[in-house]
Amino acid sequence: MPRLIKSKTFKFSAHSSTLRIFTLAVLFSSLSACQVVQLRVNQLSTSLSNKTDNYLTHHRLSEATLSSLYIVGQNSDRCLSQADECISNIQENRTLENEDLYATASEIYLAKALQIQDQHLSALKPQQNLDKNTQDFLKQELYLLDKSLRYSYAYLFKLPQKAETRLFDQRQSQVRTFYNYALSRLIISQYLLHPSPTFPEQFNIGNSQYSLNFDQYPQLKNMPIESLKSSYNLNFSGFYAINRQEGLGSEFVVVKAETKQNKKNEFILNPEQYYVHQPNPNIHRAKYLPVSTVAQPLDFKLTGTQIINGAPFKIQILNPYQYHTTEVNLKPYTFTANYSVPFGLWLSENNLGSAGYKTLLNREQNLIMPHLFMLEPYQPNKKIIVMIHGLASSPEAWIALTNNIMGDKVLRDNYQVWQVFYSTNMPIFESRFQIHALLKQAFATTEPNSESSKNAVLIGHSMGGIISRLLVSDQDISTQAIPLMSAAQKHKLDQEPIIKERFIFRSLPQFSRAIFIASPHHGTPYADRWFTNFAKKIIVLPQNFFNAIEFNQSTTGNKHNLNQGLAFNGASNLSPNSSFMKLTSDILPNQKFIYHSIMGNQVKSHDPQKMNDGFVPYLSSHLTGQSSVKVIQGGHSIQETPEAVLELRRILRDNLNDYKNYLELNK
Repeated sequence: MPRLIKSKTFKFSAHSSTLRIFTLAVLFSSLSACQVVQLRVNQLSTSLSNKTDNYLTHHRLSEATLSSLYIVGQNSDRCLSQADECISNIQENRTLENEDLYATASEIYLAKALQIQDQHLSALKPQQNLDKNTQDFLKQELYLLDKSLRYSYAYLFKLPQKAETRLFDQRQSQVRTFYNYALSRLIISQYLLHPSPTFPEQFNIGNSQYSLNFDQYPQLKNMPIESLKSSYNLNFSGFYAINRQEGLGSEFVVVKAETKQNKKNEFILNPEQYYVHQPNPNIHRAKYLPVSTVAQPLDFKLTGTQIINGAPFKIQILNPYQYHTTEVNLKPYTFTANYSVPFGLWLSENNLGSAGYKTLLNREQNLIMPHLFMLEPYQPNKKIIVMIHGLASSPEAWIALTNNIMGDKVLRDNYQVWQVFYSTNMPIFESRFQIHALLKQAFATTEPNSESSKNAVLIGHSMGGIISRLLVSDQDISTQAIPLMSAAQKHKLDQEPIIKERFIFRSLPQFSRAIFIASPHHGTPYADRWFTNFAKKIIVLPQNFFNAIEFNQSTTGNKHNLNQGLAFNGASNLSPNSSFMKLTSDILPNQKFIYHSIMGNQVKSHDPQKMNDGFVPYLSSHLTGQSSVKVIQGGHSIQETPEAVLELRRILRDNLNDYKNYLELNK
């Protein structure tokens, strides 16, 4: 028995041990499965996204808002579907601090507004007739945007911890974005619901009242509006960068409404006399205007509770070309602004590049006379840059430079840009005369003795550089030119002595500096190799131009007249053997002018005899007396390259410094 008992005991113990091991394994496995917190290392991009993403970026509530909803036991989907009820429950809960409550409510209301926009308003266009359902959805969206704006403002400015002490707080950056976008969308949706020919003085959203303040942009008060666009997410092909100023508020483009003129597209022989008692309609004030806005309570002393419950607000209308900050809650804050979008919208809506090519074929009748475009509202305290494009081109040639000036705070604060658009099929003699008259009339509209009336900078590319050189020169070549005119032209000269002024150059006194880019001052042999022959067949001069300069001409078209006298088209004038080049290539700018040259070089050689940009030889671009010369590896459109833009910015900054030094020496 004892042996049997011992044996049984052994067997039982072995079985028991195995069972215990199995039980412990299962137990530990269960415990491991129940472990809630485990170490996990995220990728950096995931960690950053978790901190910064919100409903605006990924149509998902931010981690901070989700965390606040979890604390008070609110479901995010249910909260988005019943925003008012959700926020009311959070307020009654009293678990969240005001800081979290305001931030959470601002995102919830904005997210709900975005849902309505995506589902019902995404295809809505300005000045569209709205049915009742669409109007109702717009009203719902405006109500939610109003709520989001108020909560975000309360978060930013009505907490015990001031905004400036939370500069590095990620949540503050998020809520500022909620504020900016809510204001942007609120203004656009209000405009869609109640389109107006001018800015209203005030409007209501439910029981909330908004008034508009124009102290920092008085020109916009009562100005007729063609359209209003948010520039918050606009971009353009052809722009390497959109130049913005980051800050508080929202940014827009206002397109000014203009009275349509039923003017004839006629050639005017003497524009100065013709417009002596009326403004020249070819001088265009800025039509595409950048506008910034900031909203705040009328009474800055109100509490956060009073603000979110519907206290009257004011929207400040701001001119970003004139101001960089505005006062909010008794302190200056930088406001958001966009400088590139108005320029891009002007170019894209007017298809200027195509118009430049059409002028060669005489198919762009609006450019029989040159036009001048002011790219921003006139500022008497800013100097003027005038840009003149080249053959078959348009103001699109200056995209890189103009956009760069807008992005450079020093240049933007000290210069305003005017761009000349002219028909490059016309004889260069004629283009210079007409542009001279146009600029003289434009400068006559500036405030006397202001910064805008002196020390202007003239920039010309290619043919535009030749015209620019003659605009800052003083010389009378009429004695040499008149004998080269045809008999019909001489006969007309007897009737119209103003024709002689085409050959008398007088420098415009408003300019003190000029920059010539890839300019064939002495002509280009390439014109004789292929372009002139092509031009004789294709490039057409306006018949009414011939009617004005030649006596009793009745031919159809201008093939008979093309090679007669001095009435050659602009492309033909570029030949070194042309009468134009023989008469003008040795003329230099007035000695008081500072002038610079920028040239391209496509060949590997640095020999001046060999260097060229594919169209213009180095020796043709070179002028004696230049203050500086910059040769850049590249082709004829060298003004578009970063190296050329940097050189132009350097010269423009030097112009400011030289002028400041001059003022110091002459105190």
